[in-house]
Parts: sequence; structure tokens; C-alpha cells
Amino acid sequence: MKQWNWRLISTHTILIIGVIFMSLPVWVAFATSTHSAESIIRNGLQFWPGGEFVNTYKEVLFVKGGVMKSVLGTTMLKNSLILGIGFAIGKVVISMLAAYAIVYFRFKLAVPLFWVIFMTLLLPLEVRIIPSYGVVAGLGLLDTHFGLIVPLIASATGTFFFRQFFRSVPDELLEAARLDGATAWGFFKDILVPISKTMIAAILIIMFVVGWNQYLWPLIMTTKEENYTLVIGIKQIYQVLAEGGEVPQYQKAFALTILATLPPVLVVLVFQNWFVKGLVESEK
Repeated sequence: MKQWNWRLISTHTILIIGVIFMSLPVWVAFATSTHSAESIIRNGLQFWPGGEFVNTYKEVLFVKGGVMKSVLGTTMLKNSLILGIGFAIGKVVISMLAAYAIVYFRFKLAVPLFWVIFMTLLLPLEVRIIPSYGVVAGLGLLDTHFGLIVPLIASATGTFFFRQFFRSVPDELLEAARLDGATAWGFFKDILVPISKTMIAAILIIMFVVGWNQYLWPLIMTTKEENYTLVIGIKQIYQVLAEGGEVPQYQKAFALTILATLPPVLVVLVFQNWFVKGLVESEK
């Protein structure tokens, strides 16, 4: 009789319980979003899907006033995508250039400057949000995508990861590039960037999720509804649900929550192999 591998069984049991624990609230939010407002008011949160899926999500995405007074769900989705993608790309570019300068230019202040950059991890966004807001407002960039993204693209985390990656690249590769007549920019563009693809993918995924979930900074930077992101929309929708004595449309709030969850999940699922390789790969 084949013996049970209790260690394997217990490990998978813990993982399954963890998955259920993490995904159950999301499922309840989705199931509740497919019921009518009256059903939610009368019966509370729902575990099984209802019959209002198409109507609810169509109204949230494509009907003006379905969520906010003057903005569509698709508009907020577009704003969130612009913020997430711009946030991720900007952080990767700035981090790669900073790490490249620190590792390969080898000037006297390289190490102290790196630690100054690294120490900014101790300063949360809230500490520098007032001066950042003052600079953006002074430049007239409030309620613009440029002003929303650029102040946040400096990344100590990204610089640290790329610095560690570049330090693991063999010195012989740099010497060979010099012998071939490669310039500093040519070495970076033609050699370092191609071999950093997995690391770039990993940092892009992390930064996209971080940018997508930004709430405080977009809330301060945007004053017009047409510039709201989905995360802001989730908060703001509760302020307009019961206006005019109508039945609170909680199913729309849950639908917006599900829509805000899908893009980060899809990005991680699609690029999970690159994500894992970028974080654990040691051979270059």
C-alpha cells in the first residue's frame, strides 16, 4: 500500500486554505455585484451570482451617471491604466539609468549617493506630498497625467534591484564591449538592456500594481471627475449612492471594485514566469 506523503499533503492543504482565505472576499464582492440593489438591501451580501451581471457592469462602464455624475467607468479605467503604465515605465527607466551610473561610472560619490537614494525608502509619500504638490501646482500641472506621474517615478527600490543586477554582470562583458568600440550609451542600450529583460519585467509588474493602487496622490492631484482613477471612484461612489433618497446602489460599488482588481491580476498572471525569473534568476 502506497504511503501517504503527509508533509506534501499538509503543505498543499495550507496553500489551499490560504487561497480560499484570500479569494473569498473577492468572490463575495463579485457575486454581490450581480444582484439588484433591492436584493442586497433585503438579504445583505451574496455568495451565489445573481441575474444582474450584464445590466450592472454595462451601466457602470458605459452609462453616464451610472457611477459618478459626469464620468464613465471606462474613463476611470483609462485613467488608471495611464497612471499604472506611466508609473511603471518611468520608474524602470529612471532606476536603470541611476543604477547604471552608480555601478559603471564609478565616481567617488557613487556609494554615498546610492545610500542617500536607498534611505528615501524610509520616507513615505505622505512626508513629501506637500512639497511635491507645491512644485506640481507651481508648474501648472494639476489635473494632468504628466503632473500625476512624473513626481512619483524616482524609485529607490528599483534602483536597488537594478544595481544588484548590474553588479552581477561579469566585468569581461564590459571589457569586450570596450574592445569592440562600444560607447557608454551603446553598452547600456545594446548589452545591459537585453540581458535585463526578466528583471525589467519583474520591476514593471511590481510598479504597475503600486501605481494602479495609488489613492492619496491622485486624490490630491485631481479635482475634476473626468481625471478620477478607479481607486478614487470606489471611494467617491459611496458619496453619491443614496443622493435624492434613492435606494443605495451597492452592486455598482462592488462592480467597480472587481473592475479595479482585474488588470493587476491579469498582468501578474500573464507575466508571472518573467516575474519569478526576474526576482530569483542568478545566472546572467
